[in-house]
Amino acid sequence: MRAKFKHLMTALVLVFIVSGTFAQDLLTFSLAEAEDYAMKNSYAIRNSSLDVASARKKVWETIATGLPQVSGSASYTNSLDLPVSLIPAEFFGGESGTYVPITFGQSYNSDFGFKVDQLIFDGSYIVGVGSAKIYLQLSAQTKEKTAIDVRQAVELAYYSALIAEENLLVMKENLVNSQKLENDTKAMYENGFVEEQDKDQMRLLVQKAENEVLKAEREIRVSKMVLKYAMGVDVNTEIRLSDKLSDFVEPLLEEKNATSGFDYTSHIDYRLLDTQRQANKKLLLLEKSAYLPKIDAFYNLSETAYGNDANLFRSSVDWYKSSLWGISVSVPVFSAGERMAKVKQAEFDYQKAVNNQSQAVQSLQKDYITAVADMESAVGQLNNDIDNKMLARKIYEKTVIKYNSGIAGSTELSQIEGQYIQAQGEWVSSVMQLLNSKINFEKATGK
Repeated sequence: MRAKFKHLMTALVLVFIVSGTFAQDLLTFSLAEAEDYAMKNSYAIRNSSLDVASARKKVWETIATGLPQVSGSASYTNSLDLPVSLIPAEFFGGESGTYVPITFGQSYNSDFGFKVDQLIFDGSYIVGVGSAKIYLQLSAQTKEKTAIDVRQAVELAYYSALIAEENLLVMKENLVNSQKLENDTKAMYENGFVEEQDKDQMRLLVQKAENEVLKAEREIRVSKMVLKYAMGVDVNTEIRLSDKLSDFVEPLLEEKNATSGFDYTSHIDYRLLDTQRQANKKLLLLEKSAYLPKIDAFYNLSETAYGNDANLFRSSVDWYKSSLWGISVSVPVFSAGERMAKVKQAEFDYQKAVNNQSQAVQSLQKDYITAVADMESAVGQLNNDIDNKMLARKIYEKTVIKYNSGIAGSTELSQIEGQYIQAQGEWVSSVMQLLNSKINFEKATGK
């Protein structure tokens, strides 16, 4: 008895642990929550955030090059063989034409010091600081565009999963109806009211319905996997969607989209190209700054000690100080046309950036008009497919009644069911098309 109780308690503990694990691995998201989660966990967002942080450091790196630069140095030398110089012997009263070898210096010497450099004027530095700030702005806008792309990917995957779940419900309902018809037909066949062909035909309907259910389940798994990937959720984590498909579709069927235009200057694509144009203009100024002189100031301070004893750091050893300061000026004079060629190339790149921005204005307006047209077309298509699906279901239900009454045959019922499934599939495609056109419309308007 005690052993059975022990086994029961162990089983309960295991069930508790397992259920707790599954509960921990199940996450529920609305669309807004899924997008917020992606903004914090998407790998693309993480990398773009690192790019912005790196750009900030790049700005400071550029600024720092114009601030005082201090460097220190130290050395300790042991001359194993001091250099020898030959001095004419006649300097010391010796014979003319002969030389006396003399050694200069001491075996040990040490020195230390530091150097300070300060940039006074450099045209490329002034331009470089401005360019670094534009680079930071470009990185921030790139992160913004990445966030927009991630949100769109999450939204599209979320819609796909909702549609797949909605489609699964219809396919399961159709499977239940087909199974009921098969059971009724079997009973009728056993009592001699229908032929074997009718029984086999019902079996085919059931198998077809089962395949549709399996297909719908696979579509759910795939769409949720895509959603988890876009959000940055671990692929082994189960997720559940809390929003309903009707929450997104019904407002679109009632909404009237304005076609009066939009402010393209607020669109991220336009702003990115505008920043790129500014960057190219800075590069042009950078090449032109090569014609300007460069002025630097410097200051050096050092102390040196000499001796024949290895220990130069005793208090009795003298250290000799030296220092200097100065200004250096570098003036470009002649480069055989190299600087001019670089300036011309920068001018061409800047003009291309201006052209790209002008082209973007036309492209954004074209995309907006196309998105509005696609949205209107998708709304009309879905309305028709909703009517077609309802009509196909109505025909199917009446045919089932006729079949049960012996008026319609199994072949006709199979055809009518196929017509209903086809109408359901067209409805799924239309819903996806409408939601996709909604995403494209938001993208075209810069939302």
